[in-house]
Amino acid sequence: MTAFHFLKRYFIATYTGLWEPFQIAYKHRYLLFLLIRRDITTCTSGTLLGKLWLIIQPALQILAFWFLLDVVLKIKFPGRVAFVDYFLIGMLSWFFISDVLTRSLTVLSEFAALYQRTVFPVAILPLLPLLLSATLYIIVMSITAGLIEGISSVPIAILTIILLTLWLLPFCYLLSIIGLFIKDIGQFFPFLISITLYLSPILYMPSQMPEKMQWILIINPIADLMALIHAGLQGLPWTYANFLRPFGLWLLLLGPAWVLFRRAEPHIREML
Repeated sequence: MTAFHFLKRYFIATYTGLWEPFQIAYKHRYLLFLLIRRDITTCTSGTLLGKLWLIIQPALQILAFWFLLDVVLKIKFPGRVAFVDYFLIGMLSWFFISDVLTRSLTVLSEFAALYQRTVFPVAILPLLPLLLSATLYIIVMSITAGLIEGISSVPIAILTIILLTLWLLPFCYLLSIIGLFIKDIGQFFPFLISITLYLSPILYMPSQMPEKMQWILIINPIADLMALIHAGLQGLPWTYANFLRPFGLWLLLLGPAWVLFRRAEPHIREML
């Protein structure tokens, strides 16, 4: 195969990996809506506050971190952005990423009863955690950004979650297949996602990372995303490399993740 034909096939796969999931989601939008509503009902049924718990849960997690780092440890940042403001924006973004990736690992097994014995559009299932979390965090991030940075920051906060949703798309399809066929990844992934938190500039500024460890911020795409998020919402500095590295990774994975999922789709029932 020549380089031209390889690039052509790769471009087609990338284009397909971007648009076809949303075409499938639109085609089965009513089914997807029912699954999202079922998911919300399952998580909150029998509680006094009901659906409010979807917003209260991340708020309580943020409150616990804030109490430890700002009240107990009294961490302060140099510059115009207060630590609490910096932390809240970064932590909410990380919670969104973490929730989507963690749920993607088990989504195919979780809904196995729906498609084991009947015809079912399995390709919409990796979109379920993505769209559900995006809907929730658009609300939470908008409220938080509005309180911290003012009402003018709300459109940027909404755009932030939308762009993160697009960026996470290939990871959802990739992790759903990996989590189904390689069960061990489910045991290791919680540790990996926790390490990602500590190695990303969320609890600290990028400049506070020791000089000998600055290379971690280069190979960690979450660090680049955080730089862009803080730049957009809080006016902190960023570089073109912060954009190019995660964008390049997204382009690299978009086509292969979709092709891998579609080729593995006929074997999904066999693994359950």
